[in-house]
Amino acid sequence: MAVIETRELRKTYGKIEALKGVSLRVEPGQVYGLLGQNGAGKTTLIKILLGIVQKTAGDATLLDHAAGDAATRRRVGYLPEDHAFPVYHSGYSLMDFYGQLYGVSADDRRKKIPEMLEQVGIAGRMHSKIRTYSKGMKQRLGIAQAMFHDPQVIFLDEPTDGVDPVGRREIRDLMQRLKEDGKTIFLNSHLLGEVELICDRVAILQRGELVREGTVADLTKQVGLFVIGVADGQQFPADDVIRLGYKVTPAAGRYEVELPEGKGIDPVLALLSEKGLRLRHLVEKKQSLEDLFVSIVDAAEPGTDGRPGKGVRPVGGPRRRS
Repeated sequence: MAVIETRELRKTYGKIEALKGVSLRVEPGQVYGLLGQNGAGKTTLIKILLGIVQKTAGDATLLDHAAGDAATRRRVGYLPEDHAFPVYHSGYSLMDFYGQLYGVSADDRRKKIPEMLEQVGIAGRMHSKIRTYSKGMKQRLGIAQAMFHDPQVIFLDEPTDGVDPVGRREIRDLMQRLKEDGKTIFLNSHLLGEVELICDRVAILQRGELVREGTVADLTKQVGLFVIGVADGQQFPADDVIRLGYKVTPAAGRYEVELPEGKGIDPVLALLSEKGLRLRHLVEKKQSLEDLFVSIVDAAEPGTDGRPGKGVRPVGGPRRRS
């Protein structure tokens, strides 16, 4: 059973198409990353799943119930991007307030609040007013409140925004522990390096359309480009490989070999074997998730969505006209 599933999900605001037939599936225990520039439709998608916004067409389910089901929301935690906690609260009193809303008993609240704030690294400031917290501390507090009632699914919108590098690593470790406990995390983040480190699968939205979706390993793989190295003291036969129809580029003591259309890497390996060369390094080259993302939205102006770049097509069919 999928924890989250959408099928041809659409949302329009007048003439504006915020979502244009988005279909995705999140399995239990996954950390699933949703990427896209501002205005791509990420927040709209989350709000539909949480029942904050009504869909225009298509289907959306959360924990095997229709999105927006009130009972299901009790099993969900949510950290919005632009949260604004009342600054007259302390961290402890805010958590106590949320605990009451979640239906956590007074005894359990007294026990759990210090534990949760310890997990996110702000237990030492639990009795300080939120007005004295840094942005990073407020983010940590927001994560704690999203986790407080032990939800099955946790939506985190920019959870490491304003957090220093050490704090970001601690939050990644926390998400990993939640995953190991069987929680499912749906993550929005503009820090693509963070997403690449923690997410099992990633979806990229562009102008309301799903243009890429898959595992991080599959998305960052550069199909048709290999890095090859031979044993020390041996010379890679670049000219012979070029005569076979491959493009060869030296790369820090090794060689990048680009496959021509319709050919695999096996003829190059056979050539090395015939020449008695010992293969010491062979990997299919990868790009970073950031490289992939930029290549998709390279036509966009800063802060807005552009059209998918050349060769980019929405998942599941040809690109629709806006």
